[in-house]
Amino acid sequence: IALFGFEADAQSPRRGPYYERGNVPEWELDPKFEKDCFTFVRIMYRSTVERSSMAWWTDFPDADLNLSWRLHQLAAMKVAPTPLRFEILDKELFKYPFAFMSGVPAIVIDDEEVAQLRRYMMGGGFILVDDFWGEDHWEYFENEVLKRVFPERTWKELPIEHPIFNCVFPLKEKPQIPNVGFATRNRGTGITWERPDAETPHYRGITDDKGRLMMLICHNTDLGD
Repeated sequence: IALFGFEADAQSPRRGPYYERGNVPEWELDPKFEKDCFTFVRIMYRSTVERSSMAWWTDFPDADLNLSWRLHQLAAMKVAPTPLRFEILDKELFKYPFAFMSGVPAIVIDDEEVAQLRRYMMGGGFILVDDFWGEDHWEYFENEVLKRVFPERTWKELPIEHPIFNCVFPLKEKPQIPNVGFATRNRGTGITWERPDAETPHYRGITDDKGRLMMLICHNTDLGD
């Protein structure tokens, strides 16, 4: 953890905040909404490589803080000012209906974790997957996670008309967001894909039997940035 500039607190390096908020403002949540608010939850997992773009802490804590702050500003929902993070097997995860997984092209999960992810999503949870690029990364994630968690289900590409692209602001196209460094180096070129085989952004979904979206997989884009 220290290698990546994060300092663990004395309470719990797995759950408590051990980061600085930077320039993201703080706000107070009315106590009566403590159990009835949106909380950004990040899922922690193991990886086959030790690289910041292929690990659970990709864009941590900036993505977590910024999305929470923008939702607090722009939406009518109540938003928890402090994002949380849990390992897959942590039972606390089931208290929160939204979870985020970033930098997944080297994720490693065992059978117990596979079963836990399935229970979480089939029980009402939603997972947003973000920031992995190219066909080899997609193939790895599909085989390591999707086909194991939901062997009987298939993902579908979501059309731009899907409600998820028309909630707060109606989007005219599916966004492709490169990381900050790549965007800076390629300013003015029109190139937003980080790899030659990642030119087209994909937003793929898996639904339950009633059509509820359980997982949104954002491939060839880095929304966390």
